[in-house]
Amino acid sequence: MRLGVSLNIQGPEVASGPSYTEGMRAVEQAGFDGLWFFDAVARGTFRVDPVSAMSAAAAVTERIELGTCILQVPLRHPAELAQRILGLHYMASGRLCLGVGSGSTEGDFKATGNDFKARFRDLEAALPIMRNLWRGETVGDANLTPLESIKGGPPILIGSWAGSRWIPIAAKQYDGWISSAHFTDIATLKEGHKRFKGEGGGRTVASNIPVDLTADSKTLSDGDNLDLRCGPEEAKARLNLLAKIGFDDAIVTVTDFSEEHLAVVRALFS
Repeated sequence: MRLGVSLNIQGPEVASGPSYTEGMRAVEQAGFDGLWFFDAVARGTFRVDPVSAMSAAAAVTERIELGTCILQVPLRHPAELAQRILGLHYMASGRLCLGVGSGSTEGDFKATGNDFKARFRDLEAALPIMRNLWRGETVGDANLTPLESIKGGPPILIGSWAGSRWIPIAAKQYDGWISSAHFTDIATLKEGHKRFKGEGGGRTVASNIPVDLTADSKTLSDGDNLDLRCGPEEAKARLNLLAKIGFDDAIVTVTDFSEEHLAVVRALFS
């Protein structure tokens, strides 16, 4: 199982842009497999737009995979978003993995003037448009004329927490499935993974795993959500549980970007 990381910039020690990009460099130097970015507009905290953040990451890293978990596609026009993602795919030299979803927070849709109730329909309509544009096809009046090196665009993973409808779509039409370890319980993770693989699906990612290695430890049951708010030994056991379920990737979220802390987190799973 690969171990990726998302950098939460809410702490005062990462209040500046340079400290954020230095954190990106430190993640790669610590040996993580991926650097992942979240998408939120109206949640009461400042967040960098994920495409902007990944553009910066593409400039300050060389090898690490860059991903979104997830990008809320219905908040954007598909042709405009397709252009931005294709440009990012070019700048990242093929290191991009695009995790997408419908979104689940109505405030983000109100803030951007989009229809929350239509989000699933809009996602389903937008993804083929983006793929067609990445292949060099004309859609309406849009044609992105992609270079051969980036033609086809990045792999697409579908983010769906319970996934009653979208897990089969992710398995049959796209490149993988992203779940949320923090917002669904362990039983749901197990069931979703089994169903996705049963549909012939490929890559599986468990995202949203907060880290606090100073918290008190307890043994989790299937009815608990999975996080790493526990001691290091229990954290290792929880990551091993995800690997045992069969997940290909686990994405942890950290607020401390220091080299020392990132090295400790990276050592939890190897």
